[in-house]
Amino acid sequence: MMWARLLVGVGGQGFGLRASRDGLLRVSGAGCAGKRQQQRQASVGEAALRKTPLFDFHREHGGKMVEFAGWSMPVQYKDSHIVSHMHTREHCSIFDVSHMLQTKVHGRDRVKFMESLVVADIAELKDNQGSLSLFTNEKGGIMDDLIVTKTDQGYLYVVSNAGCADKDSAHMKARLAEYKAAGFDVDLEFLDEALIALQGPSMSQVLQQGMREDLRKLTFMTSALATVFGVPGCRVTRCGYTGEDGVEISVPQRRVVELTEKLLANSEVKLAGLGARDSLRLEAGLCLYGNDIDETTTPVEATLVWTIGKRRRQNKDFPGADIIVPQIKAKTARKRVGLVSTGPPVRQHTPILSSEGKVIGEVTSGCPSPCLKKNVAMGYVDAAFAKNGTAIQVEVRKKAVPATVSKMPFVPTNYYSG
Repeated sequence: MMWARLLVGVGGQGFGLRASRDGLLRVSGAGCAGKRQQQRQASVGEAALRKTPLFDFHREHGGKMVEFAGWSMPVQYKDSHIVSHMHTREHCSIFDVSHMLQTKVHGRDRVKFMESLVVADIAELKDNQGSLSLFTNEKGGIMDDLIVTKTDQGYLYVVSNAGCADKDSAHMKARLAEYKAAGFDVDLEFLDEALIALQGPSMSQVLQQGMREDLRKLTFMTSALATVFGVPGCRVTRCGYTGEDGVEISVPQRRVVELTEKLLANSEVKLAGLGARDSLRLEAGLCLYGNDIDETTTPVEATLVWTIGKRRRQNKDFPGADIIVPQIKAKTARKRVGLVSTGPPVRQHTPILSSEGKVIGEVTSGCPSPCLKKNVAMGYVDAAFAKNGTAIQVEVRKKAVPATVSKMPFVPTNYYSG
């Protein structure tokens, strides 16, 4: 779920990285930040950007900082984007994701409250189990993607996108006011914790050295409170946005530099930035909010029906259900698909053409795959062209380039199931 794609210095992927008058590199199109917000951000200097607790640490370690969703974030470090990408696939990397919105939902009616906003069946989750879900609106559009974890501590732990933080928090606060007025027992707590992701095949052997808990028992999309390398009060969730085995660790701000340094003491671990994160998630076939999904796309069009709980479909009790549920059987006019091509890179907004040259869709994300040594992309096409193996074309620099509709993920995922 949830990262920028960059044109300059990270392999030609498709998100705009541009120099502004104040000398900053800026990422345009970040998540929920629309054109007006991007224009407003472009008019302010670095002092106005939000900084994670690792900001100084990034600079000390050679981080190339860019603007992303109003934050100053590292796009890469001293290693190239490709080197960072492959290191994550073969070893493991640390990503700073402290800019994301972390929320606790408290109260007796917390599950009912959250289910009034998202499509997941939260009630059926086991203790300390999480689920990818979607905020949807009454028109069936996707407002954001998020992970909801049902903890055994009497609260739900929610992580959603940085670019949508203002919209998401306002959306939850508005529903909270409705629930409180109706007499329900529910409260929101927006966290000020840092959040780092440790991703890659050697993650478990690295992290196990600093935890008493047996990581073999922490399977994909489960979570635990733990002391990590001497830092108490961490929430460790086995999930990520790379397709590799990994965790996200919510850690007290004042201890995050200490924890990051202890992880980096292992030669398996390196720092990685937004550039590698995006090409990794694209190889894994994972959506970026604001590019591949937004309020104009439904979960059915986006091939995210699996996020909708069976009970929720039957009861049609989530926002937009009257539009979304009928689409599951009736199908939709367009569908999100994967694309593979060779030659020039395929970027966002590239037209997708039929073999006869008719426009049948548009690319939403694209980059050269470091692992596959060919171009991978995703986009929306007319449903008649959505079958895997269909020969189509993409228009690159006003020239039609052959491409093929491909299943996703492009690179096999390595999530740990026990």
